[in-house]
Amino acid sequence: MDTYVYRIGNNLYVNLTNRCSNRCTFCVRNGKETFEGYALWLREGEPTAEQVMAALGECDCEEVVFCGFGEPTYRLDAMLEVCAYVHAHGKKTRLNTNGHGSLIHGRDIAPELAGKLDGINISLNASNAKLYGELCRPLFPDTAFGGMLSFARSCREHGLNCWFSVVDCIGEAEVAACRAVAQQVGIPLRVREMIE
Repeated sequence: MDTYVYRIGNNLYVNLTNRCSNRCTFCVRNGKETFEGYALWLREGEPTAEQVMAALGECDCEEVVFCGFGEPTYRLDAMLEVCAYVHAHGKKTRLNTNGHGSLIHGRDIAPELAGKLDGINISLNASNAKLYGELCRPLFPDTAFGGMLSFARSCREHGLNCWFSVVDCIGEAEVAACRAVAQQVGIPLRVREMIE
């Protein structure tokens, strides 16, 4: 049976899709069947919002995080429906994203996220478009990096609590360069440990 919701610590994570607009060289799903003991490849198809809500139950957690083996914004409508359910249970919501949602949908989706998500973690991954292309191998090679930055700016402009993140495996010099990019956009940067 497919895993739509999984628990790590005090948070529940929602696995809405396996589709992704990046093929990152460092992705936790590369060559793996499971993550933290959970089988996150969806064999039976993507879950409906109703299936996710049933799996969440009473939302016994601190936070519900949209983060699985794909880019959650591919399932924007389902995600927003689940957000309303989670908030009705008095819990917080967070999106872990590569920032390509607006590219995927062909419109600025940040206004639709306002009031629905309590936090948005945007994976910056690199300090420039060339390096981003090499590390993330995006499906939108010409617009992926700029589109991600535009999404971040729009989130900030619409009052969303958002931040950039990078993994520490990119090296100190590149982390510093990413910090400069984040400062230019006006969004904080968080450095995460590489998950082996």
